[in-house]
Amino acid sequence: MSTAYSLAEVSKHNKRNDCWVVLKGKVFNVTDFLEDHPGGDDLILEHAGKDVTEIMADPLSHEHSSSAYAMMNDFLIGTVLNEKTAQVAEQQNVAPHLIGDVTYTEDFQPLETDVSKDFKEHKFLDLDRALIPQMWHARFTKEFYLEQVHIPRHRKDPARLMPYMFLEIFTLTPWYVVPMLWGPITAAFFHVSATQFKEQLADTSLNPIAWAYSYTFMCWSFGVFFWTILEYLFHRFLFHMDDMLPRNQAAYLMHFLLHGIHHFLPMDKMRLVMPPVMFAALSTPMLFLAHAVFPPAIANGVIAGSYSMYIVYDTFHYAMHHTKLPQYLKEQKKYHLEHHYKNYELGFGVTSKFWDIIFNTLL
Repeated sequence: MSTAYSLAEVSKHNKRNDCWVVLKGKVFNVTDFLEDHPGGDDLILEHAGKDVTEIMADPLSHEHSSSAYAMMNDFLIGTVLNEKTAQVAEQQNVAPHLIGDVTYTEDFQPLETDVSKDFKEHKFLDLDRALIPQMWHARFTKEFYLEQVHIPRHRKDPARLMPYMFLEIFTLTPWYVVPMLWGPITAAFFHVSATQFKEQLADTSLNPIAWAYSYTFMCWSFGVFFWTILEYLFHRFLFHMDDMLPRNQAAYLMHFLLHGIHHFLPMDKMRLVMPPVMFAALSTPMLFLAHAVFPPAIANGVIAGSYSMYIVYDTFHYAMHHTKLPQYLKEQKKYHLEHHYKNYELGFGVTSKFWDIIFNTLL
């Protein structure tokens, strides 16, 4: 795999805060070099998004020294995509580096990445070492990080995040933890909702038990539906907040832990469902919102429905990556794999395509 860009893509990066150039068939992100350029940033910005091969070698303008060319290697991010491959990528709506690499079948099993070769070629993350310290100490540009983290790598064993096993254990989450932990909590919310409705109906002529569970079930059903829009919004605007990602390494690390690692290692069995701490952190504001908007009985019923659908979402997500599915779910599996291997900027629905259709992000 190599990071390749079409000339049309390079031409879009022509601003002071986002400046790329082409030199001898290679692509360089010189944004951080603008202020340090001996001739001033205006000279570079004049050619931003363009090929500077001739101008750098022009003796009438300013013929650059061999050390200047050597310095450019610090800003190398890829190569220029050949015209034929660019046309195929555009026609198929496929990321250029994936042309000819992936087929999508129910038995899809990607080839294992040559770890040493990948690190030598891309200079991104070494899968033979703990990933979190590498992410913390690295000095990636935003463009380089986002490009690399969305190129899938694969290995048989789970990647190591932490340097010490007593910390590493907290980063590993088997799929069955989700129903085992959140199933009883979901049932508790449902029970509390039914109990609260029953207390409210105690002084009426209605059968309090039957009506209480009927009301709770209606709230639960709304919670199931509400989860589907939450799933879409979280996936699209939080997990893939690429455009709004701040330009600093701490932000890249947070992005990596939140969702980047899943695109970097999409078949890692121990990191396909949310760690309990992460889901608790993401769901807590939603709990407060539900109780701020609805009376307690309704809020708890809605929460029970949303938690139920979360369990379905995360276990189904694992199954799409590692399990043969019934016929009616095979298409959704293919759709999700295309989000990883075809175009990560579309196809945000995991359990269904409904909101992708509504918001025009269908793959």
